[in-house]
Amino acid sequence: MSGPGPLKKAPKDELPFDPEDGPFDSGVLVSVTSPSPSLPTSPSVGSGPSRRGPPSEGEDGPPGEKRGEGLEQERVDSAYGSSSITDSLLAGCAGEPPGEKASAQDPLQALAYISEDGDTLLHLAIIHEVQDVALDIISLVPTEMMDVQNDLFQTPLHLAVFLDQSEVVRELVLKGVNLDLQDRNGNTALHVACEQQHLNCAQILLHDKDLPESHRSARPRQWQDLQLQNWQGLDCLHIATLTKNLSLISLLLKRKADINIKEGTSGKTPLHLAVELRDRGLVSYFLQNGAQVDAAMFNGCTPLHLAVGRKDAPIASILCQSGADTLLRNMEDETAQDLADGNNDLLALLPFDDLKISGKLVVCSE
Repeated sequence: MSGPGPLKKAPKDELPFDPEDGPFDSGVLVSVTSPSPSLPTSPSVGSGPSRRGPPSEGEDGPPGEKRGEGLEQERVDSAYGSSSITDSLLAGCAGEPPGEKASAQDPLQALAYISEDGDTLLHLAIIHEVQDVALDIISLVPTEMMDVQNDLFQTPLHLAVFLDQSEVVRELVLKGVNLDLQDRNGNTALHVACEQQHLNCAQILLHDKDLPESHRSARPRQWQDLQLQNWQGLDCLHIATLTKNLSLISLLLKRKADINIKEGTSGKTPLHLAVELRDRGLVSYFLQNGAQVDAAMFNGCTPLHLAVGRKDAPIASILCQSGADTLLRNMEDETAQDLADGNNDLLALLPFDDLKISGKLVVCSE
């Protein structure tokens, strides 16, 4: 068997928004997203065995290492000392130095190997993109061993989805692995699929493709919990919205994702995020598929408040045509009309009309 293939370096940890960056909770002046958002940290599969990111806040790194240097330094792992990944891993299991032959008397002991960083043989086979080895391991080990999380709380499923190894993802799902396990950022494998825009993997995770009965696990079929949020308060539909990936959004809605679900930081729905992204097509799509036009954030701002606050007359027009109430007040007692601030294009959409109740005209009979 040939040695490990070339490894890909994952992007550095970046957050789509930071509550400390500005008054994003107002929902008017500062957007929590950007046109090209950088989503939560993905599993880092860098050169050699390095996958460790910088220590989290309040966590001390290794002795002598400055905070934040972990991402730049390669992790030393004796399991990679041999040109043959299997020989070196077997040697590590037997307690022998890298490069020496390991005893093959108990092959199951080798399959139970866990590295100093919490990686199993299956993690390592996926990281090194040795798909045949990964599939062989999946066929041999019990499901519980395939749910082992490494030091970054990544399961083999997280890594297979991140590297877009759809066949490995398929076999893991067929074996009945836990789809709701979360990594150190709170992301499930489906969060990672949406973040990386790996539609094929997302389809497998959501059972959108036929899975043969003969290969299914004896366990009852597990369905993904689409309400799960990561540590930034984002569920999979929020992430798909931030990537503006209509195929993923459509797939999630087909699988009954809540179109009006609020993210956990400021209470924005996918429609709020689409308004902030200034994507007219996405705004129209959500409205056509049942999004509540007057859904309120935790501070009372509706999508119309956000559109008017950003002086976005075209999107404000779409919302008004869909029945948005121009007289609703946020927690600062402001209506969308108050936020128009003399903008004639916006004021033309927001006439001062005392004969409106909940955005609907009141007809007075004689």
